[in-house]
Amino acid sequence: MGEWVADREARAAEPEMIVPDMVKTFVAYFYRHIREKNVYEILTMYETSFHKLSERYFKASPWPSEKAVAPLVEHDHVFCLLYKEMYYRHLYARLTPTLEQRCESWDNYCALFGVILHGNVNMQLPNIWLWEMVDEFIYQFQSFCQYRGKLSTKSPEELELLKRCDGVWNVLGVLNYLQALIDKSGIVDTLSKERDGEEAFSVNDGYDYSASNVLRLLGYFSMVGLLRVHCLIGDYRSAVKAVEPIDLDKSGMFTKVPGCYITTLYYIGFALMMQSRYCDANRTFNTILLYIQRTKAYHQRTAIYDQVLKKNEQIYALVAVCLSICPASVKFLDEGCAQVLREKYNDKMVKMAAGEVALYDELFSYACPKFITPCPPSFEDPSANVNQEAFRLQLGLFLEEVRHQAVLPTMRSFLKLYTTISLSKLAALLELDEYAVRTTLLSLKHKSRQPCIVAGRNVLDAEWAAATDIDFYIDNDMVHVVDNKVQRQYGDYFATHIMKNERMALEISRIAEVITTEI
Repeated sequence: MGEWVADREARAAEPEMIVPDMVKTFVAYFYRHIREKNVYEILTMYETSFHKLSERYFKASPWPSEKAVAPLVEHDHVFCLLYKEMYYRHLYARLTPTLEQRCESWDNYCALFGVILHGNVNMQLPNIWLWEMVDEFIYQFQSFCQYRGKLSTKSPEELELLKRCDGVWNVLGVLNYLQALIDKSGIVDTLSKERDGEEAFSVNDGYDYSASNVLRLLGYFSMVGLLRVHCLIGDYRSAVKAVEPIDLDKSGMFTKVPGCYITTLYYIGFALMMQSRYCDANRTFNTILLYIQRTKAYHQRTAIYDQVLKKNEQIYALVAVCLSICPASVKFLDEGCAQVLREKYNDKMVKMAAGEVALYDELFSYACPKFITPCPPSFEDPSANVNQEAFRLQLGLFLEEVRHQAVLPTMRSFLKLYTTISLSKLAALLELDEYAVRTTLLSLKHKSRQPCIVAGRNVLDAEWAAATDIDFYIDNDMVHVVDNKVQRQYGDYFATHIMKNERMALEISRIAEVITTEI
C-alpha cells in the first residue's frame, strides 16, 4: 500500500486548485452552523446549497481538497473528516474514482467512525446526512468489490497495488464498523425502552439536545446497513435478524428518512422472498409501493427521485414474481397496486404461472440487488472476471426453487375444476403415472405452507400457515378439493374513490362560484 501513499503525498505537494469565493463562503458558514448545532441551517446547506454549488462549479470535477479548505475552518479535524465524506461522495457520483481515491475514502471513513466511536463528538447533524453516510459507506464497499472483481481490465501495476490493499474495504472491517456503531450507541436498549414507553426516541426524530445525536442515529441506521450487506452476500436470515430490534409495524425512525424507509422494506422483502416467504414478501412490498404512490409528488423535488422511480419498478417486478409462485399472496396487495401490476406484468405473469422459467430469470435479474463476492479474487488468473459469480449463484438458487414448482400451477388449475377426482383420472389429464401424481400432490401441499408474520411479533418469530387459494386431501385413490377463495379487501378501493369524488365535487363547486361571480 506504500505506492498509493507516496503518490498521495506527491499530489499533496502540487498547487491547489483555486477555490471560488462562493465555495469559501459556503464552507465557512457550514462550519459555523455545525459548531453552533443549527440543525435547520445545516440541513438546508447539506441538501440544497451543496448540490447547487456542485452543479455550478464541480459538475465534472471534484470539490477542492481538504487541504484547500482547512484554513477556512481553523483546521478543525472533525469538520475536515465530514467535508471529505461529502467530497468522496460527490466524486463517486460524478466521476470514476481511482484505486487511490477508493483507498483514501476508506481511510477517511475509518478515521471518522473512529472519532465517533472513541471520541467525544459534540454535534447535532441532520438525520438524512447520517443515513446517507451509512448508505454511502456500504455503496462504496459494494463498488470496490465490483471494481476488484474485474481483473481483466486492470494493468499489471493496478493488479500489484490491489494485492497490497487486502485490508481496504474488507468485508469483516465493514461489518465490524457497523456492529461497533450499533453496540457503542446502545440503540438496541433504546428501542427496547421505547417499546415499553420509557423513551421517546422516534417521537423526537432521534434528537436529544442534551447530547449529540450522531452516535445514536449512526447506530440505528447501521442496523439497516447490516441488513443490506447481508443481503448483498446472500445471508438472508442474518439480514432479517439485523433489523429485529426495529418495530417495523410502527412509524419508527426508519420511516422519517425516505431513502432509509425504501431501502429497509426493499431488502427485507427481498430477503423474505429468497426464504420462500412469498406472502410476507408481498405484504412488505405492498407497504413500500403505497408509500411511494402517496409521496411521489414530494420526491419529484428531491435528488433521489430517479432512484425512487427505479426502485418502484423493481419492486413491482418482484411482486409479479412472488404472485406467480404463490397466487394466494394477492390478498396482501392493495387494489390500486394490484391494478398497476396487472397493467405492467399481466402477460408475463400468465406465462410465468405456466412455468416459463426464462421470465423468472428476466425479472429477477432486473429487480435483485447487485450481489457481491466479498473475498478477493485469485490474482493468479488476471483474465478472470468474478463479478457475476455471486449473482449467478443467487439466480441459480432462485431458479432451482422455481423449477421445483414448475408443475404445481398446472396441478392447481386442474384441481380447481373438481370437488373430487380420482388419482387415475388426474394422472390421465396430466399425462403422468399415479405415483408421480401422488408425489406432485404432496409437493403442492408442502409448498403451500410457509412461515407467516404474526401480528405483534418480529419478522423472525413467524408461524407456519397454509398460503394457498385451494386445499385438498387424499382419501385412498380419491382427491377431495376445497376451494379457498381469497377474500379481497375492498375498503381501501372504495375509500380512495370516495375521496376522489369529494375532491371533484369541491372543484366543481369552486368553478361554479367563479362562474357565478363573473356573471
